[in-house]
Amino acid sequence: MKQLYIKQKVFSLSEKFTVKNEQEQDVYYVEGSFMRIPKTFSILDPGGNEVALITKKVFSFLPKFFVEVDGREVLTIQKEFTFMKDRYSIESADIEVQGNWWDMDFQVMQRGAVVGEVSKEWFTWGDSYSVQVLNEELEAIIIAIVVAIDCVKADNAAASSSSS
Repeated sequence: MKQLYIKQKVFSLSEKFTVKNEQEQDVYYVEGSFMRIPKTFSILDPGGNEVALITKKVFSFLPKFFVEVDGREVLTIQKEFTFMKDRYSIESADIEVQGNWWDMDFQVMQRGAVVGEVSKEWFTWGDSYSVQVLNEELEAIIIAIVVAIDCVKADNAAASSSSS
């Protein structure tokens, strides 16, 4: 089991942040493509190698995000058409997210077994998440899921604030 922490800076225009371990050492670096189309987030290891990529589909009626790990697509996050509350679906062959992923309190499952747990840290400056990795082989996928869901939420919040 591994405990990781993601903390985003509130006023960061560069869209860069780090994932740290319990000893507060940098384990991954996340770099967003500020003001570029398509919108992407790269997750890099300490050596600068890309381990995951999150890409927002450019021309889509409803927002859609693709998550790739080690060059292969592992899941898709898609906004569903609803009239009231926003709803998103996560599609994957063997990865499933259960719980309240909109409030960032969920479990990542693979074939029915819990492989990771995510919870939002409240009362912090900026978005902070605690990520417990139970299957270290899926560590990059779990981090990518957290970053992708956070990106979906940030895009939704930006769209809501620009429409009001």
